Amino acid sequence: MKKLFERRFHRVPEVICFAPGRVNLIGEHTDYNGGYVFPCAIHLGIRCAAAKRTDRELHFYSENCREVGERAYSLDALSNQGLWSDYPAGVVRAFEAFGYSLRQGADFVFFGDLPEGAGLSSSAALEVATGVALRELFEIPVTQQEIAILGQFAENRFIGVNCGIMDQFASAMGKSGNAVLLNANTLSFQYAPLWNAALVIVNSGVRHSLASSAYNDRRRECETACKELGTPALCTLTTAEFEERKHLITDDICRRRARHAVYENIRVLEAVTRLKAGDLSGFGQLMNASHASLRDDYAVSCEELDFLAETAQKLDGVYGARMTGGGFGGCTVNLIAQSAVENFVKSIQTAYQSRFGVIPAIYPVTICDGAGVKHDDI
Repeated sequence: MKKLFERRFHRVPEVICFAPGRVNLIGEHTDYNGGYVFPCAIHLGIRCAAAKRTDRELHFYSENCREVGERAYSLDALSNQGLWSDYPAGVVRAFEAFGYSLRQGADFVFFGDLPEGAGLSSSAALEVATGVALRELFEIPVTQQEIAILGQFAENRFIGVNCGIMDQFASAMGKSGNAVLLNANTLSFQYAPLWNAALVIVNSGVRHSLASSAYNDRRRECETACKELGTPALCTLTTAEFEERKHLITDDICRRRARHAVYENIRVLEAVTRLKAGDLSGFGQLMNASHASLRDDYAVSCEELDFLAETAQKLDGVYGARMTGGGFGGCTVNLIAQSAVENFVKSIQTAYQSRFGVIPAIYPVTICDGAGVKHDDI
């Protein structure tokens, strides 16, 4: 990163930081419905090198988007350019909206090893990496949790994706070897160790784009259900309360969206209980049930994700498999016995190539700490 920055801006960076991507083990589309999620930070992520400028311009360059080139914004007139650089620019806007006005501009270089469009939160990692860099450059007194909130604000208000807090929170607040049980309504959280199981991510190769997908539609459908049920958030309901009142939701699609949110929230809590008890098989069964609900009730899966999940669920040593992320493409997450990983990779690659004509990228991942400064890189 130091060399990349020097090559681009002809000086030494003042800070280098890293923000991890995330994979969500269970609890999909519950965060913006006031429920629980259970993600973990992974060793794949976004690196950022940055240094202050003497003027009021922001310059962003990504080694992953070299064909786009360097993008410039003015602190005095930040506007959306419809490019990847809107994510870090949006974080600057978020800092200013929260009262942290920058005295001067800065140069940024990014490089990531997260597959873009795979549902592993490359956008959130980009936002969180920018937040950490801004904090360090300008000595802004914000916590890790506040950086997550600022990243969500940027995505909601500047990018236009009405996402919840999970992705940014996992990237900022991750803990090595642990997943994070997060109450998205209160932001209370606790860590839970993943024991000795392996986490393996399989990329379907189907790219998704939340801003242009039906993601915002799902939020509107859930909001409609909330109004008709007379509840502030779907995940405040128990399954019994939902079953008793579901007839109040007049539209069948909205009813199915609400059913997923309510039942998925309960699955998260049950899954964490089973994990703490060392019941990996029970945890995996809930992962499988989560995928079925996302496929049937929330309608955010696709043929490729269904094939990957259903094929994995039949393999020896696989505790559970499900789509992860917003959906409409991206990846599956698979909880597997350590001894079964090699056979899993071979079996999935063979089956997927036979069905779809391509070999899927597979990533065994390590659960890592959340975002921070890489002091040894300067």
